[in-house]
Amino acid sequence: MSLRLICCRSLGVFRCRPIASFINPAVNNRTLFSTAPNAAGDETREEQKLTWGRNRRSSSNEGRFGQNHDGRDRRNNFRRFDGGQNSFRENSFQRNFKSDLGGGLTNISWESEKLAECKKDFYVESEVTKNRTPEEVQAFRDRKEITVRGQDVPNPIEGFAELSLDESTMESLLNQGYEEPTHIQSQGWPIALSGRDMVGIARTGSGKTLAFIMPALVHIAHQPRRQHGDGPIALVLAPTRELAQQIVKVAKDFAPRVKSTAVFGGAKRTFQSRELGFGVDILVATPGRLIDFLETEETNLRRCTYLVLDEADRMLDMGFEPQIRKILGQIRPDRQTLMWSATWPREIRRLAEDFLSNYIQINVGSMELAANHNITQKVFVLDESEKSDKLKELLETIGAQEENKTIIFAQTKRTVDKIERQLERSGYGVRALHGDKSQAQRDSVLNEFRTGYSPILVATDVAARGLDVTDVSFVINYDYPNSSEDYIHRIGRTARGNRTGTSYCFFTEADASKAKDLVSVLTEAKQEVDPELSRMVQYGGGRGSPTRRPYTNKSNPFNRGGGFRQRSMISFDDDEDDSYSRRKEKW
Repeated sequence: MSLRLICCRSLGVFRCRPIASFINPAVNNRTLFSTAPNAAGDETREEQKLTWGRNRRSSSNEGRFGQNHDGRDRRNNFRRFDGGQNSFRENSFQRNFKSDLGGGLTNISWESEKLAECKKDFYVESEVTKNRTPEEVQAFRDRKEITVRGQDVPNPIEGFAELSLDESTMESLLNQGYEEPTHIQSQGWPIALSGRDMVGIARTGSGKTLAFIMPALVHIAHQPRRQHGDGPIALVLAPTRELAQQIVKVAKDFAPRVKSTAVFGGAKRTFQSRELGFGVDILVATPGRLIDFLETEETNLRRCTYLVLDEADRMLDMGFEPQIRKILGQIRPDRQTLMWSATWPREIRRLAEDFLSNYIQINVGSMELAANHNITQKVFVLDESEKSDKLKELLETIGAQEENKTIIFAQTKRTVDKIERQLERSGYGVRALHGDKSQAQRDSVLNEFRTGYSPILVATDVAARGLDVTDVSFVINYDYPNSSEDYIHRIGRTARGNRTGTSYCFFTEADASKAKDLVSVLTEAKQEVDPELSRMVQYGGGRGSPTRRPYTNKSNPFNRGGGFRQRSMISFDDDEDDSYSRRKEKW
C-alpha cells in the first residue's frame, strides 16, 4: 500500500498514513469545479481568508484527497488552516481589490447611441381596482402594513383577477400554488407594470422575487425582439450565487420559454460565457462576475431596459457600491429601475437618489430593524461550553416533529465542519455549506436539503440571504452573528411566505455588546426576553449581575429512530474521532 507523509500541525511532527485512508476507491476521475477565487472578485472572496492555507487548498487538496460519489467532503482528519470569521465585512485589501474591478469600463455617451424603442407602461387598471374609494385603499394598506411615498401611486390589487395578465401567466401563478398576492406584490405589481421606478423595503420571505420577476416577463414580451449580439433586456443584480440561482429558478418556473441565466463567481466561466453567447432575455448576476464579462465584451447592456437591484443593502455592505455604479453606467438612462432592500440606510437612499427617477417607495412593515412576526424567537443565555449540550437537547425535540427541516448557523467554517462531522457520526442527515465549497458541492448540498434527504443544514452567513427553501421550520444560531441585522436575515430562512417557524439563539457573554439590539428586535416582535439577557444589557455584559447556574442537559439520551437521526449522539466536545484522539495521545 502506498504511503504519503502527512504533516500533523497540532503535534508538530510528520506521520506516515496510508494514502488509501484518504481516498475513497469508489471515486471516479471526474473534474470538479475549482474552489479557487475567480478574478471577478465575487462574494466567495468575502469569506475566504487570504492565507497560505487557502492557496494550498485551492491548488492541491481537491485533487489529492478525493471525494465520495456524491461530492461530500470526507477528509475528517485533515487539519484545515482557516478558522477565520465568516463575516461579509471585508478587510481593506479585499475592499481595494474590488474597487479596481471595472477599471476598464467607461460610461457610455448615450446621446450619440441609436437606441431600440423601449416600452414600459403595460398596466391596465381593472374597474374593481379603479372604483375603490381612497378610504378603502388606505384601509387595505393599513391591514397589510403597507406605506407608500411618491406621486400618483396606483391603487393596490387584492386578487390576481385584477391584473391584466395573459392566460399563461395566470395559469402559472395558480399552478405554483399562489392563491392571492402577498403584501408587497399587491402594491408592487401595479407600480412595476406601470413602468415606474420604485424602491421596495420588505423583510425576507415576503414574495419580493416574484414581485419583480413577473413584471420583468411582461416587460420583455412587449420589447422588440433581440438581435444577434444583443445583451439581456432585463438585468437583476444579486449579492450571492445562491440568491442568483434562486431568482433564475423562479423565472424559469413561470416562463420556461423566456431565456434566462445566472452568472456568478465560484463556477467555470466557460458554460456561463456560452449561455451569454446564445443570448438571454433575463440575466441574473453578481457584480464581480458581470463586470468580468463586460470588460471582456462577452456581453453588453445596451438593450437592458429593466434593471433590478435585489438586496441592495447587502451588496453595499459587501463593498460592491463602486461596481454597481460602474455597471449602471453601462445601461441606458431611460431604463426602468427597481431597488429592493430589507433596510433603508443612508447609503441606499443616496443610491436611489442618484439612479432612480421620480420613484415610488413601498414599505411593508416597520422601517426599523424588525424580524418576521410569524417567527417564534427563543434566546438562551449560556456559556460557550454549554452550547453542545443545548444543541443536543434542541435537536432531540426538533427530531420528534413531523416538519423538522433545520438550518444551524455558525460563525466560522471550522465550526461548521465540526458540527457537521459530529452530527453525521451520530446518524443525522446533515450537510454543511460555506465559502470553501465548490459550486458542484454547493449544488449537491442544497439539493439534498431541499429534497429532505439531509434535513439539517449547517451553514455560515454565505447562505443567510441566498438560501430560499420554503419549508424550513427551525433555525438555530449556534453562534450569534456580527449584527442584529444579520440575525434577522438568518432567522428569516424560516416562516417563508405565510408559514410560521421557530428560531433558537445561543447568546454568550462574548456577545454582550449586541444584547441591546437583540432585545429591541425581540421586543418589537413581541417575543419573550430572557431575564439574563435583560440583566446583560443593564449591567453591560453581565458584570455585576448574579452568577448563573451552569446549564445541565437533563434530557434523555438520543434513542429515537428514523431519518432525522438514527443512532446515539457522540459528544460535541470531541474535536477529532476517538481513534484519532488515541493516536494523538500516543504521539
